[in-house]
Amino acid sequence: MDRKADAFSQRDLRIAYDGKLISASDAAGLIRNDESVLYGVFLGRPVDFDSELAQRKDELFNVQITQCGGLPADSPTTCCDTSNEHFTCNSWFYDVGNRRVGDRHMMFYAPCSFGQLQTIIESDLFLYDTYVQQVSPMDRFGFFSFGPTNTYSLEACLGAKRVILEVNESIPRVPGGSEDAIHISMVDHVIEGSNTPLYELPQGKAPSAAEAKMAELLIGEIPDRACLQLGIGGLPNTLGELICDSDLKDLGIHTEMFVDSMVKLFNLGLVTGRYKTTDRCKIAFTFAIGSRDMYDFMDGNPFLASHCGRYTNNAEIVGLNDNLISINNTLMVDLFGQCCSESAGPRQISGTGGQMDFVNAAWKSKGGKSFLCLSSSYKDKNGTLKSRIMPMLPEGSIVTTPRTLVDRIVTEYGIAQLKGKSTWQRAELLIGIAHPDFRDELVKNAEKMNIWRRSSKIAE
Repeated sequence: MDRKADAFSQRDLRIAYDGKLISASDAAGLIRNDESVLYGVFLGRPVDFDSELAQRKDELFNVQITQCGGLPADSPTTCCDTSNEHFTCNSWFYDVGNRRVGDRHMMFYAPCSFGQLQTIIESDLFLYDTYVQQVSPMDRFGFFSFGPTNTYSLEACLGAKRVILEVNESIPRVPGGSEDAIHISMVDHVIEGSNTPLYELPQGKAPSAAEAKMAELLIGEIPDRACLQLGIGGLPNTLGELICDSDLKDLGIHTEMFVDSMVKLFNLGLVTGRYKTTDRCKIAFTFAIGSRDMYDFMDGNPFLASHCGRYTNNAEIVGLNDNLISINNTLMVDLFGQCCSESAGPRQISGTGGQMDFVNAAWKSKGGKSFLCLSSSYKDKNGTLKSRIMPMLPEGSIVTTPRTLVDRIVTEYGIAQLKGKSTWQRAELLIGIAHPDFRDELVKNAEKMNIWRRSSKIAE
């Protein structure tokens, strides 16, 4: 090896890096009226830059800020302008923080499916001036890893007039995959941030009785060598624990979100990826949120493949894997099989995310199955029991997954396989997994809606 050439290369990288260093305050000072700023996904959202930009509120007007999730809580720019005259904040996915400011009319939801985001960003449908993201420190080759927040990162960098990176030493470096890093030569400014600790998901609550029952039903649907996609929440966590205690072998994972339960599955030797068609012997994902232990597991781990969302959420690619098992949550289902997974009436509480992407992928997979899961009932603020399976979705509810795509619906009372079924068959199957207290009323409504046969029988 030519050590002089190597040393010269390192010196050039250092010079380039130092020449692009800027304070968070000066970086925020580059933003002008009527400009649009795009932030990195979830853990990639800048911290110091956002705080400094909020300080400029009174001198700026009509600045559009678009993000995707707002963990751990409301960011300074989303909380400082109740008028929406200075900052108009938009999000492609609502988490708890976004939901809070959205309820106060300080955040607007931008409907999309995760698999569409890169295409939206590269097109003239979405115009932006500056892209800002948290990244890992630069490596010896001059690259910054996007770490736990790939999704649309490189696409956003390539299309921005101005690229600003906020370096955070807490960001794990994730090798492998695609579009997982950016070189110093493609960056305009670098902020050496305050290294704010990454948000960690709170310790999960004990599973409800309904979640535990649904997990038991689902474990029986997973064969050896299955390729898993698990969403977030109590049910996927509970199912993950059951899989850990099972005798399943050679599982694979191709998912949107990488979570703690997947670390445990790997450490127990249950996940090998050996029989996957794509990314063999690797876990493919596009973003991650979990514990510090999980972030440490990710750092430099060659078993992980960080991909852009156009890859992880591409049904044609994911569906190449046999026995794809996709498990996600939904909020409400009507008797036609329409699923609302993101709103309570017109109130936005979550987002479309990648649900339809993986429902489609499972349909294309040989032996694939997709499950949309919900408890059969809930209690409202007055303590009144309400059904989550209803004749029609409430006015204003967003249909996240249309009835033409839905495969299987799961409650604690069973699994209803809807694909290929007629309207009366769907009604019968859904009423059969509804809470018993609501079944008679649901039958009456199905009759009024002309989707009930008098010969239909509901399984006891």
